[in-house]
Formats: sequence, C-alpha cells, structure tokens
Amino acid sequence: MSKSIIRMVTGSNASLNQDVSVTIRVSCKQSPAELDLSCFMVQADGKVPSDDFFVFYNQPADPKRTVQFTQNDAYSGQFEINVQALQATDLQKCVFGVTLDGPGTFADVKGLVISAKTADTELIYEVNEGSAETSLVLAELYRHSSGFKLRAVGRGFHGGLKPLAEAHGVVVADEEEERRQTEETIAQTASASSVNPAPVRPAASVHLTKIDLLKKQVAISLRKKNIEQEKARVAVVFDASGSMYQLYVNGVVQRAFERVLAVAASMDDDGMLDVWFFGSKSARKPRVNERDFENYVQRTYPVPQAFGGLGSGNNEPLVMKDIIQKYTKEEPSGIPTYIVFFSDGGIYETNKISKLLVSSSKHNLFWQFVGLGHADFGVLRHLDDLRGRFLDNADFFALDDLDRVSDEELYDRLFNEYPEWLRQAKAKGIVRAT
Repeated sequence: MSKSIIRMVTGSNASLNQDVSVTIRVSCKQSPAELDLSCFMVQADGKVPSDDFFVFYNQPADPKRTVQFTQNDAYSGQFEINVQALQATDLQKCVFGVTLDGPGTFADVKGLVISAKTADTELIYEVNEGSAETSLVLAELYRHSSGFKLRAVGRGFHGGLKPLAEAHGVVVADEEEERRQTEETIAQTASASSVNPAPVRPAASVHLTKIDLLKKQVAISLRKKNIEQEKARVAVVFDASGSMYQLYVNGVVQRAFERVLAVAASMDDDGMLDVWFFGSKSARKPRVNERDFENYVQRTYPVPQAFGGLGSGNNEPLVMKDIIQKYTKEEPSGIPTYIVFFSDGGIYETNKISKLLVSSSKHNLFWQFVGLGHADFGVLRHLDDLRGRFLDNADFFALDDLDRVSDEELYDRLFNEYPEWLRQAKAKGIVRAT
C-alpha cells in the first residue's frame, strides 16, 4: 500500500495514525552553521517535568526512552517516538526545536524541512519563511482525543538555546548571575546571627552549555570504569598538517576539542585543558577551561589566516618531546597526565615515536592516540607489540567520521586502556595513590 503524503503550512495540523512509532526527521539543504535539534517533552503547563525530558544531541533519550534522538550529520537528525508509551504518560506534547550552533540566522538556512512518518502516512512541513532568529520551534506532536496530531509552528526565538529552553521550563544557568548570587550568599552567611545562621542559597539552575552536557556522558563512562573519583592533568594535541585543513574549516576540530575539554573539566584537578597544535613544527597554545570554550580553535589557530603556519608535514616526535618536557621537567606532579592525540595519518617517524613512548613509559604519562579516517598510522597501529616499555602507556583507535560517533562510544573508547595503566602505574609508584 502506498504511503499517504500530506504537506503542511505554518499553523496547520494533521492527525497521525496510531502506529507503534513515529519518526520525526529534520533536515536542511544549506546552513551557515550546524543544526542543534531538540525535543521538549512537556506537561499540561507547557513545561518539562525535569531536564531529563529535554532530549537532544548530548542527552539522546528520556529516562524511559519514549523519545530517542539520532544525529545523522551536522545538518539533519531524527527522533523515534514510541507513541504507545507516550500515550501512557502524563505528558501532553513533544515540542521540536532547532538552534544554529554557530554564526548566521535562519534567514540564511535553505530547505529546512520537518517530517513525521508512520507506517502509512508522511506529514511534511517546509519552513520557507526566512527568520532572523537563531532558534525555532518547528512543530508540536500533541494529544488530540484518543490520539496525536502534528502542528506546524515555525516560531522563532531570539538569543539561541537559552530562551528556547526557558520557554519550556528548562533553566539555563547565567554564569555571571550565578556568581553574583553566590557572593551574596557568602556575605549573608557571614553576617547571619547565631539565632538564625542558615544561609540563603542561590536558586538552583541547570547548566546547558555543551560542555556541561558532555560532562554527564564523561561521568557515565568514568563510572563504568570505576575511576570517577580519579584526577589527572589532561592535554589534547591536534594535527595541523595540510591534510587536516577541511576538518578545521568544517568545525570538526572544534567539536573534537569540546569533547576533550569535557574530560578535562571532569578529571583535571583545576579543570584546565592544555592544548598543542603541530605540523612540521609544534606550538603550545593557551590553557582553557569550560567557561571559555566557544570558538577556541578558530580564536587560537584561525583558518585560513594561520593555517599552514606550522608547516604541512607531520612531526609527531617534536610535539611529543615538548609534552614530555612540560610534564616531567617544567611541571612535575604526582598525579597522572592523560594526553589525547588526534592525527589523520601520515605517520612515518616510527623509530623516534617508539623511543619516546619507551622513554616516557617510566613517567606518569598516558598517550591516547585517535586516528581520523582510513590513513597510514604507522607504529600507532602496533602499540601492543612495542617492546621495552616499563608500562603499556598508550592506546590507539581510528574513526571514519568523528561526528558520527556518539559521545557514549567515544568516551568509552577513550577510557578503554587508561584504567588498567592507572592501576599498574599506582602499583609501581609512577603516580600517587589516591
């Protein structure tokens, strides 16, 4: 039987047959920035019961997995909705939104479409009107009689994620206001009388920056490995050779940086991430914490202005020597150092890299190499066979497309061998036992 297709316009609504599931898909043909898609599962008052019912890239399902989100690529994604499970809840509707994660507004977005598919019906809403906002409510899946309908909304929000989230009951922390409230709390506590010493606490709020949300998944992965209480200095190293150019332009390197920054924010003793870039030459870049993550890569190593300034080749030994110098000579410490090293291949300095890994195996350094694409990664593919090390101090895995790997999978792989190295490093006195 052929599928019935219904085209919708702003303000219209249409019924959905009561299938087991509905697929809501959002996509566009052209956009100045990545699309961040979201679903707010709201009650009769239009608010989420808690932030657990805010479903999007970094929280891809509600607690009962009634709504599950998948990011297909930077410009499309879909939500799978168990309609029967949704019917059994007190939730009244699912609100689908989209935010631009970068420059521009929706006036610059072309071919934005949201569709709802069941076994025999497809509802299609093309958002044709250019909007000067950076966030939109696209559609609502809401209760009607004994079933559900889809309403085409197309309503904009100025200011991005914050007003969109707040409109649906999610409180996004304002760091400056939170700091002011904390200072007031301290002052009120200090001046409180002995009769009434209870402090006035600032209102609770939910952080929804990318890093805060990534930290949730980091915590889950650390808990799986039973190392959630362990501290470490964290560093990230980015290949800046000529073949990496497109990954910088497309924002892949920035997104990789954000995902590692969440590790530093979770594990590092002071929440700081140390950063290196390398090509034929290497360069240390400013340390950074989660409050200053936005556009860090472009601000620090701008493309195309600065790209190529470190040369077009790959000189891993040079940057590795500088890392070893920093952590063993300049800033020695008893806590472990966890280094995430991104490269798209072209690794040929086998002997030099091998010697550096062997010599650094007596220090509190763990190297986690991540390959990007199907390239020649040389000695990195044979780390398990590298002899002469005091401890196995390195791991490697390659990814076809970093953006297509979920946070859960990425963090689980990043912490694959590190816990065992940490256990042995403590036993041999390389790192301080906690």
